[in-house]
Amino acid sequence: MERYLHLVDKISTFAGKAFAWAIVLLTGVVCYDVFARYLFRAPTAWAYDFSYILYGSLFMMAGAYTLSRNGHVRGDVLYGFFPPRLQAGLDLALYFLFFIPGILALAYSGIDFAKTSWALQEHSSTTAGGPPLYHFKTLIPIAGFLVLLQGLAEMVRCAQCLKTGEWPRRAHDVEEVDVEELKKMVQVEDPEVLEKLSDTEGNIKELERRAHKNAIGHEDAKGGGR
Repeated sequence: MERYLHLVDKISTFAGKAFAWAIVLLTGVVCYDVFARYLFRAPTAWAYDFSYILYGSLFMMAGAYTLSRNGHVRGDVLYGFFPPRLQAGLDLALYFLFFIPGILALAYSGIDFAKTSWALQEHSSTTAGGPPLYHFKTLIPIAGFLVLLQGLAEMVRCAQCLKTGEWPRRAHDVEEVDVEELKKMVQVEDPEVLEKLSDTEGNIKELERRAHKNAIGHEDAKGGGR
């Protein structure tokens, strides 16, 4: 189950980071339009369309990534003081009540939008000879599916937290573990052992377990010395 959760996290992260480059393109388009308009007195007809297409694409495709990082806006005046099980129960209830119906509606209606746009070969009507919109509208159901997939993973996390009383780790939490520090804490010097311990995520957990065991051993030794 943990592999599934981390796989979904990685898919969402890949999509979010890939479309993050739209910021660079968006910045270039806006800067070009500003310079063309105010320095050369030659405003462009296409900059506005491309600006909202790029921004809309970024906004939609970043939804699953932000959810995977638990980064969406939350009114946590009281939530932050709740124990993990109560947080998980509240989250799970809200996922069922609001998230699932809303995202299913988004994905379903997005499919219709995309199909109609492709059938009409829709172009923007904001300017004469506007850019095509059917590629852009295809992202609506794709983004909805990615957010739904990540939401299901979050619901599984809620269920696990209700069972164990602790929130399961996310993929980026695992990636940020400092393996070198763990090696020092477990005091392993054999290169072959170090290589084996550093190979997989499961072995990172083994490093953590050994570090915890060593820490307890040091405490016991101090207690015995007294």
